[in-house]
Amino acid sequence: MTTTARGPVRVGLIGLGSMGRHHARVIRQTEGVELVAVADPAGDVHGVAGSLEVLPDVEALVAAGIEAAMVAVPTVYHEQVGLALAAAGVHTMIEKPIAHTVEAGRRVAQAFSEAGLVGAVGYVERCNPAIMELRRRLAAGELGQVYQIQTRRQGPFPARISDVGVVKDLATHDVDLTAFIAGSTYRQVSAQVTHRSGREHEDMVVATGVLESGVIVNHVVNWLSPMKERTTVVTGERGAFVADTMSGDLIFYANGTVPTTWDRVAHFRGVTEGDVVRYALPKREPLAVEQENFRDAVLGNGADIVTMDQGVHTLTVIEAILQAAREGTTVGL
Repeated sequence: MTTTARGPVRVGLIGLGSMGRHHARVIRQTEGVELVAVADPAGDVHGVAGSLEVLPDVEALVAAGIEAAMVAVPTVYHEQVGLALAAAGVHTMIEKPIAHTVEAGRRVAQAFSEAGLVGAVGYVERCNPAIMELRRRLAAGELGQVYQIQTRRQGPFPARISDVGVVKDLATHDVDLTAFIAGSTYRQVSAQVTHRSGREHEDMVVATGVLESGVIVNHVVNWLSPMKERTTVVTGERGAFVADTMSGDLIFYANGTVPTTWDRVAHFRGVTEGDVVRYALPKREPLAVEQENFRDAVLGNGADIVTMDQGVHTLTVIEAILQAAREGTTVGL
């Protein structure tokens, strides 16, 4: 896209921590937008402001004359900052999750809706090339009826995390991308969590659920594994897709069509192994795609964003997972 006659969108960034520094870099590289103001009460620990003054708060950010904002502050401040930006008439994308509670998320979503503003939530995994291609192929019916979606998101503990557990920080990605690729919301969930690092928040979760479409899902998430893994497996009537969001690869495992003559194997009436295809995909940085989608929505040229209503649904599922683990029950949504 080329810069419009109206000039680039004036963007402000609040939160210059581990995610904010990446947003600053990508915003500066995105055509049609200009990073004109940054803010963080803790200062610029990563040195990303450049020639810009580091402002102290959201009010100062608004006063800089911004049209759109990227919010990358800790989750507990999402509601406060989001409501201030909505009141000021600023289009906004808030890093996931939308807020610290469902009620807070609803207030934020309502504020942007009533103001007629673009409100988005930063679930960058939707913009991963493997996930985008997986969704496209599922929507085209290449897998036939979908039976199950499995995700595995495991790795070492991220030192940047201070205010949430593994469910709100990591599992939220899997809930969002599952609903995204399936085109269906969640119907019910159950879960188990454990605490191993001495923190008040959970370190591991295994969650299972059912979507409104009838697809069964399960999520294995932790930040206590020395092995880093970001995998989504979708199984259906014609085979299985495996998306690796660390490498951006998508592989299709087809059900076999060649008759098996080995009696011991042929006696089993399940599926057989067929062709395996690894797709060649264009691989762009997901954060760049996400920022371009937000820019286009602000300019009225598209709406391929995670809406705040979708962000609220994901947070509802996340809180249901925590409730199910706490109470040892299955929670309906």
